[in-house]
Amino acid sequence: MPARPIPVPAFALALALAAALAVPAPAAAARVKELADVVGVRENALYGYGLVVGLAGTGDSERVLFTQQSVAGMLGRLGIRIDPKDVRARNVAAVMVTARLPPFARPGTRIDVAVASMGNARSLAGGLLLVTPLAGGDGKVYAVGQGPVQVAGYDAGAGGAELRKNTPTSGRVAGGAAVERAVDFALGQAPLVLALRRPDLTTASRLAAAVNAKLGAGTARAVDPAAVELSPPPARKDDVVGFLAEIELLEVEADQRARVVVSERTGTVVAGEGVRLRPVAVAHGGLQVRVQRDPAVSQPAPFGAGRTVEATRDRAAATEAGGGVVALPATASVQDLARALDLLGASPRDLVAVLEAIRAAGALDAELEVLE
Repeated sequence: MPARPIPVPAFALALALAAALAVPAPAAAARVKELADVVGVRENALYGYGLVVGLAGTGDSERVLFTQQSVAGMLGRLGIRIDPKDVRARNVAAVMVTARLPPFARPGTRIDVAVASMGNARSLAGGLLLVTPLAGGDGKVYAVGQGPVQVAGYDAGAGGAELRKNTPTSGRVAGGAAVERAVDFALGQAPLVLALRRPDLTTASRLAAAVNAKLGAGTARAVDPAAVELSPPPARKDDVVGFLAEIELLEVEADQRARVVVSERTGTVVAGEGVRLRPVAVAHGGLQVRVQRDPAVSQPAPFGAGRTVEATRDRAAATEAGGGVVALPATASVQDLARALDLLGASPRDLVAVLEAIRAAGALDAELEVLE
């Protein structure tokens, strides 16, 4: 009789990927520029309020009072007096404009801006952003934006029917802002500190050791898991850029905690290297899962050159009420647990619940992160 096909839940593909990720492999070294940033060298958020004109009847209605007031105020600055209540144009939309000011951006540099409708406009397609000052958190204007808005969606309708794709009420202006003021930051005047993007004691210690091995003892010091303090040698005091560039190219073997990431909604399971389960038995509804560790002895042949070695053999199995038993190889990893539940046709919800219970019991040697 042909074998009965085993149902494959939605997270079967994710299990295969997770198993591949969990195969022990030599840790790869990464450049310092991929692991850390120089404190103070960062982007700055800019924002402003503006108007988009030229819309084909898809702008704000007269119910959006601040759009009427903005149009009247703009016309007033041009010498045209009009009561805001008399503004009836549907080809204008009030928008919030945002941008990211790169570090060391000089006046004249062009940056992209994003625009998003604040009123009840249906679409910004075909619109033109008028001159909009962009300020930072300190209230100072650092850039001025203006230009045609590019929208990735559309909104069309007639006779009560409507067709919409993506979000036509937001868009971008490529190179739509010119930097007018540079952020005051002098590289080298303040203490040089590297901030790790993923704080870790081991990584910080290795980074400091790599810098000292390259540039001399005392050049770097790991202050905490997130920061490494740099002290340029006297000969490099006037060459801070070259000093940092040399450090950025150093390769460091980064360390990280074992982690399991699961998504109940999509059924995705991703486990990093080093994730292991301690001996544990779990019963979840009709599912029963057991992970156990058995002692084993490796005995050489008589008169052989080998020696007796003690070892452990890890086993994992899962059963379902009225179903069979799935035995796994001699290992106890999250992938084995997930594969056992997969063969029994368990749902992603079952897998997430079992992993959370195992973590609560202290049998999961890893961090468990559940995505919404």
